[in-house]
Amino acid sequence: MAEVDGFREFVRERSPALSRHAYLLTGDHQLAEDLLQSALAATFRHWRRIRDDNPDGYVRRAMYHQHISWWRRKRVPEQLSAAPHETAHADPAEATALRLSLAQALSRLSAKQRAVVVLRYYSDLTEAQAADVLGVRVGTVKRHAHDALRRLREIAPDLIAGERSPR
Repeated sequence: MAEVDGFREFVRERSPALSRHAYLLTGDHQLAEDLLQSALAATFRHWRRIRDDNPDGYVRRAMYHQHISWWRRKRVPEQLSAAPHETAHADPAEATALRLSLAQALSRLSAKQRAVVVLRYYSDLTEAQAADVLGVRVGTVKRHAHDALRRLREIAPDLIAGERSPR
């Protein structure tokens, strides 16, 4: 019973941060909830083995792998347009507009690129740590980060420059 209580405490403490990671990966609140639930279910099955190691990293890795698995099954072809799509209901607050632009730009990256960007620049992990979480080589993380940043510069240059362009 103490194991279950320990897992409950972990979920209670870490769910908000893990939920934000899931949302940044999926760009959709409902998918993020499903992704987090799947990862937590996998974590619970192995809780006895991982509880003293790095359960946070285990959940993140489970989320990234599950998300990539979903993405591979879905394989929706990317549709490019001449200009980034504007959101219909943009909040006038600058912070909200920036958050929407970021979510939109992230949604236009591949699942692997998005995972690398979230790990490197949101979670502030090193290349080696991101490679460990994703189960790939450091060179793969570097390649995906390079490709993702190049793509972000094309589709959302205002995010890279740190400035919002006037509408």
